[in-house]
Amino acid sequence: QVQLVESGGGLVQAGGSLSLSCAASRRPFSNFAMAWFRQAPGKEREFVAAISWGNGGSTRYANSVKGRFTISRVNAKNTVYLQMNSLKPEDTAVYYCASERETFGLGSSMKESYAYWGQGTQVTVSS
Repeated sequence: QVQLVESGGGLVQAGGSLSLSCAASRRPFSNFAMAWFRQAPGKEREFVAAISWGNGGSTRYANSVKGRFTISRVNAKNTVYLQMNSLKPEDTAVYYCASERETFGLGSSMKESYAYWGQGTQVTVSS
C-alpha cells in the first residue's frame, strides 16, 4: 500500500510563508514525478506544481503561483517539498501531494495522471 503523508500546513497572514512536506512510501521514489494540487471549498482540485523524476531537473507551475512557490525533492529522504512565499488569501485550500502513475515522467498538470494521493494538509491565509 503506497502512502503519501503531507505535513506543514497551518494558518499564516497574507504575505507570509509556509513550507509543506510530503513523505512517500512508493519505491523507488526517484523514478516518479511528483506534484502538488490544492482544493478550496466549493471548487475543483487544481494543479499547483510538479517536478520530474530523478533529480527533479524539470518543474512546472500554475500561473497563479509562479514566482511565489517552489517545488523540490530530496530522493534520499523520499520527500517532496513545496515552499510557499508571499501567500495570498486566495491560496487558502487543502493541499495534496501526488505521485505520477507512470515512471520517468516530467510531471503532468493533469490530476488524472496521478495514481496516489496524500490525505491533504490545510493551508489558511488570513487577510
